[in-house]
Amino acid sequence: MPKLSSRGAGIPVIGFGTSQLGNCGEIVANAVKAGYRQIDTAWKYGTEKGVGEGIKASGIPRGDIFLTTKVSHEYLRAADFARSVEESLKRLQTDYVDLLLVHWPTIDNIPLAETMGALARAKREGKTRHVGVANFNIALTEEAMRLCPEPFSVLQAEYHPYLDQARVLAFCRKAGLIFMAYCPLGRGRLFKDPVLAEIARGKGRTIAQVALRWQVQQGNIAPIPRSANPQHMAESLQVFDFTLSDEEMKRIHALARPDGRIANPAGRAPAWD
Repeated sequence: MPKLSSRGAGIPVIGFGTSQLGNCGEIVANAVKAGYRQIDTAWKYGTEKGVGEGIKASGIPRGDIFLTTKVSHEYLRAADFARSVEESLKRLQTDYVDLLLVHWPTIDNIPLAETMGALARAKREGKTRHVGVANFNIALTEEAMRLCPEPFSVLQAEYHPYLDQARVLAFCRKAGLIFMAYCPLGRGRLFKDPVLAEIARGKGRTIAQVALRWQVQQGNIAPIPRSANPQHMAESLQVFDFTLSDEEMKRIHALARPDGRIANPAGRAPAWD
């Protein structure tokens, strides 16, 4: 599995997402056995316990897995943040995560400097190896980077062919951040797309493989697909042995639409770029 690197973080290009997978111990064990070495969870998903159990059950050493979790917007005060991290580590049955992210920006006007201080402290105390943010717009990410005493490695946000993220991707490249892409398959919305279907047929591939290849081929993007189906899990890893032509890449880029965003919680989402 190829890796992307940023400020010492070596992140396997294809990760495994666990949002909405519930009690996912067996699913995560299967994913790790299938070859996934990057696992993404969050307090908000309620899957940390299952992820910890799944990694243990897989028999693969903890050190071989790049594990991400996130602190939710309810816990952005320094003391709450520290407690949330401790609880996450307990549920995950590990002493550290590889990447700790702030899941969403504050909705309670908690000073960003306080949250960034707590994020940096978690790194300095060895509870995470790397830090970053999720679902921050460019201006908020820049502000967070300025206020955080430790360097960022990652911005995680939604990305798939129906959502134009050109500005955010350009910002990440310039800032030296890896863009970790959730919902890379548009929560299944891509599976009936005629353009993707036609390209997939021509390549002898699935629509999921074409969509993931499109992201990977752009560089500096680590998609984190999610599936409970062992066959689909395996297929999502098989995107490194074919390429899309410039024309095919353009056709997929052209699928972006103004209403393409899926994760857009009212009252919590920032002003997106």
